[in-house]
Amino acid sequence: MDYPSVILKPKEEGRLEAGHLWAFSNEVAEAPANIPAGALADLFKSSRGFLGRGFYHPHSLIAFRILTDQKDQEIDQTFFEKRFTAALEWREELYPENHAYRLVFGESDELPGLIVDRYGDFLVVQALSAGMERLKEVIIPALEDVVLAKGILWRADATLRELEGLPIEASQVVFGKIPPRADIHTENGNFAVDLFGGQKTGFYYDQRDNRRALAAYCKEARVLDAFCYSGGFGIAAARGGAREIVFVDSSHAALELAEENAARNHLQGKFTCVEGDALALLAAEPPGGPFDVISIDPPAYARSRKHLPVALKAYEKLNTLAMKALKRGGILASSSCSHHVDRELFLQMLRRSARKAQKSIRLLELRSQARDHPVLLAMPETEYLKCAIMEVM
Repeated sequence: MDYPSVILKPKEEGRLEAGHLWAFSNEVAEAPANIPAGALADLFKSSRGFLGRGFYHPHSLIAFRILTDQKDQEIDQTFFEKRFTAALEWREELYPENHAYRLVFGESDELPGLIVDRYGDFLVVQALSAGMERLKEVIIPALEDVVLAKGILWRADATLRELEGLPIEASQVVFGKIPPRADIHTENGNFAVDLFGGQKTGFYYDQRDNRRALAAYCKEARVLDAFCYSGGFGIAAARGGAREIVFVDSSHAALELAEENAARNHLQGKFTCVEGDALALLAAEPPGGPFDVISIDPPAYARSRKHLPVALKAYEKLNTLAMKALKRGGILASSSCSHHVDRELFLQMLRRSARKAQKSIRLLELRSQARDHPVLLAMPETEYLKCAIMEVM
């Protein structure tokens, strides 16, 4: 099969030859007129040397996403079955005793713009690139054949879709049946997951290792789980021996889910749910006095690079308040899921926060996302999560 050709400007291929999978719009010299967004095409150097086959988008900042560097490889159901099989084998090696993990992490699994999370017998899929959306009818049967799931849910409500000109739509069951709630077991406890209406695909697998790491500091502690969503950090803390958990979230539905999950993990009498703004709670005198341990896991404040200055100020304010709300020697787990805030910017922000809070900080652990969200070394964009566990003096 012949594919349209996209040609790069001179000297723009170095990053791609090193393993990066994106070419940006300002790097493209030539492309066919009227090519549909997300259409399959071949990418070439200015010298006409082949670079890869993938998706071309004439109206996106990310103009080309490479799927393969093999010129004779067709992008069909067999292609996706092979990629899904490789992804599945890796996750089963990581988590041999449960089927709760991110099965496909986009570029890191050589499937740019595709997310697949597994919740036992059910899969939740997000297409975040126009190309993956166009291949929906190929992706679904490939997943059916490889995973043997009882149901597949196609979620099209992520705001990132708008960057590709894709509509925000209601979730759609594309195979089998999907229950309103899925039950999963992880290293950190038992959880109910809202597959249709939950944040992202329903559960934050990316924090699983960080939750377990924080639990080691929580014996007999009074713990605040701010931006708690479904209660992951607080429940992990309780399993680590915490005596009291305070869940805080501005979403009533999130708090209901956290309360349900706390009950599932037999925490009756050990937790309190507070609906409201975590910043306001931290700024006030904490009810019951300072906390021993605080986890803050806010939403991504920096949705794009232009939002970075404002986002850093918001992170700084939040961390300053959290540091002040801890007892001397208390533990703060601070997270950022904004990939525009890299590790050095994150650490600089924490240093400024410590100065403002007039606290001395000891960095105990600087962590990233869980192993089912592997980082593609040639693509810094695939490392988005930072989690610092600190002692506040």
